[in-house]
Amino acid sequence: QVQLVENGGRLVQAGGSLRLSCAASGRTFSMYYMGWFRQAPGKEREFVTAIRWSGLSTYYAGSVKGRFTISRDNAKNTVYLQMNSLKPEDTAVYYCAATSSSRWTSVSHEYDYWGQGTQVTVSS
Repeated sequence: QVQLVENGGRLVQAGGSLRLSCAASGRTFSMYYMGWFRQAPGKEREFVTAIRWSGLSTYYAGSVKGRFTISRDNAKNTVYLQMNSLKPEDTAVYYCAATSSSRWTSVSHEYDYWGQGTQVTVSS
């Protein structure tokens, strides 16, 4: 089992920045990719970004590319999501997820482990 705990969500003004963190514990050696998803009220959960746990490969949704950056600190078993130039449409609950699949995926049901989520609210 892998446990994921997110932190860092809060209210921020449009144009501002925020950094989310996701601390992993347990059988972290079984993880291949870590990802961030988000879900706004009344909408489906959507892929934001992913990073290979043991490499440099990163992937981004078009809506956040150039504004968001995913990174990881393997020594701390932590993944970060740096969000810049935030927009009101970025408002959502952000979830950290991990998959044991060796193939990168943006499909939420292919991720095995999920955090509890952290609320990000961007005011206009």
